[in-house]
Amino acid sequence: MSPPTPRLCRALSVLTAALAVLLYGLAPPAAADDGPADWTARPAGTGTGRDARPYVYLEGTPGTVLQDRLAVTNSGRAPLTVRLRGDGRAGGWIRFAEDTVTVPARTRADVPLALAVPPDAVPGDVSGEAVAFGGGEEIRVPVRVRTVGPTLAALTVEDVEVSDGTIRYALVNRGNAMLRPRLAVRAEGVFGRLLDRPERPLPLELAPGRRVERTEPWPDAPVLDAVTVHLRVTASGGARDEAEASATYLPVGPVVGGGLLLLGGLAVFASGAYRRRRRTGRAAPRPPTVEAQPPVATEPLLKAGAKT
Repeated sequence: MSPPTPRLCRALSVLTAALAVLLYGLAPPAAADDGPADWTARPAGTGTGRDARPYVYLEGTPGTVLQDRLAVTNSGRAPLTVRLRGDGRAGGWIRFAEDTVTVPARTRADVPLALAVPPDAVPGDVSGEAVAFGGGEEIRVPVRVRTVGPTLAALTVEDVEVSDGTIRYALVNRGNAMLRPRLAVRAEGVFGRLLDRPERPLPLELAPGRRVERTEPWPDAPVLDAVTVHLRVTASGGARDEAEASATYLPVGPVVGGGLLLLGGLAVFASGAYRRRRRTGRAAPRPPTVEAQPPVATEPLLKAGAKT
């Protein structure tokens, strides 16, 4: 068999290329792995682009029920089933008209939602999310809720303790407003003031009902003294409180050593005094012995008129 001619080889190459192009055209295009989802979930409304609402915003008083809608748009060619739920603090207040929604192809569905503000909700802002899950993907829509009502700023400082070089205390937000506390520290000893730190802001934000335990370093605490530490906390809205604690600082090592030396000195002094008393008792002369003297003879007195 004779080898193929160059003309036949070129013809076969052209035929192979044409067949490859034909097969590529018949094959369906591959889906991009990082392409956009064929469905969306967002706050319902007529605006698009920049005019679209970035999140659900609701405002009301405690105990009220607020209404809104979540728009689910299916841009695909097949129906889409989406499960809905709330997440976060404000999300826990949300109830959807339907927890599971099937959206036909190329269709938008507006799902009503109701947000019930608890009767004991404190005035202020609360956040959460409305979560939609479908087609293996999850979309989260931010939810912002503002509770309207009178605010009360109340702050207490509690459980103050002093030990070694540390001051321990707790801050409690007793009101319904967000607080940013400020702290001032003062300490008094037997001979005067030992510590005086002016009021300064603390690096924390205290939510209503929240309790935070903190420490205040005191590296130059006294070695020997009886001290009283005074704390004062303030916050915007007129919140203010004060508390104090006492502590006694004693150097354990020197006190024990000094006590032993004192006892030893007393013992030496007592022993020396006893020895001196004993030596003094042996050297003292005895009193002279009085010898007995013979009785003195006396003559009886003559009676008057007696004859001699």
